[in-house]
Amino acid sequence: MKAAVWYGAKDVRVEEREERQVQSGQVKIKVEYAGICGSDLHAYHHGVGIQEGQEHPLSHQKAPLVLGHEFAGVVAEVGEHVSGIEKGQRVVIEPLYHCGVCEYCLHGNYNQCVDFGFVGLNSDGGFANYVVVEAYMVHALPDEVSFEEGALVEPTAVAMHAVRHSTLKVGQKVVVYGAGPIGLLTVLCAKAAGASQVYAVDIFDERLKLAEKLGAIPVNSSKVDATEVINRQSGGIDIAFEAAGVQPTMDSAVSIVKKGGQVVVIAAIAEPLKVDFFQLLVKEATVTATLAYRHIFPEIIALIAAGSLDVKQVITRKIELDDIVEQGLELLLSDKSHAKILVKIGD
Repeated sequence: MKAAVWYGAKDVRVEEREERQVQSGQVKIKVEYAGICGSDLHAYHHGVGIQEGQEHPLSHQKAPLVLGHEFAGVVAEVGEHVSGIEKGQRVVIEPLYHCGVCEYCLHGNYNQCVDFGFVGLNSDGGFANYVVVEAYMVHALPDEVSFEEGALVEPTAVAMHAVRHSTLKVGQKVVVYGAGPIGLLTVLCAKAAGASQVYAVDIFDERLKLAEKLGAIPVNSSKVDATEVINRQSGGIDIAFEAAGVQPTMDSAVSIVKKGGQVVVIAAIAEPLKVDFFQLLVKEATVTATLAYRHIFPEIIALIAAGSLDVKQVITRKIELDDIVEQGLELLLSDKSHAKILVKIGD
């Protein structure tokens, strides 16, 4: 089969690979569409986040690995001791490894598992014709949800988990820092959850145009004082979602929330940031953070099927697997007009 394999920073090769055999409790998926995530970009450009050196305790794999954890496809083979999944079924994958027996798993917080891992980072992923996953990762995809939309269920789950984790109430005002794919999907999810106004802050006009199409009020923080402008226009912000992960946006997020407000960190922050806790103290405001998602894929799929979340709007390009490096991993860093690039895997 053809696959995009990570060997190191700036070294992803589209090559022929043997298909993995299905073991008990596993399912083989014929991938149709897969999305390029920020984690894939970090792995390609900086060599971070990939399982190297030793095997992951749950996947029992290590680099070189096939990238890709946002994908949908068709069940090609079902292993022993798997029920409720049939060959030929349309599915989307929730790509989280979890042990099921640690303290966090037993409390239902499987995204906090002590052996937490991702398909496509800690095992072979979806940038390939076929991928083998654990049966507990498989969710049925209804006919009214396309494979392209299916590939967006995973990043949408990240955004909606952050919104559900927040204290957002219907009618409140929100700002989203960072108008990349997760930020854009957070705009959609906040609006779906009843936010009356959603501001989007970024330094790239191309991204802000996409946010505006989704219903956000765009603010370019490289041209204006975002905190001053938003406070003047809104009268105060209830919830700030931090999806950029840099010091200026964190400073603005803490400054902009009202008394009793909340800052929700979604971004995977590479370098430690400072937080002005005196501001939080005098406002009795809070800072919280979210990791991936849990118990949310069925709801995301249902919302997309019902037309309540039009995730197709964040798709800016579709490419072939052979072109994943130049027209995907490289392009996303240089061309900020793109949000979500999908890779067409299936025939």
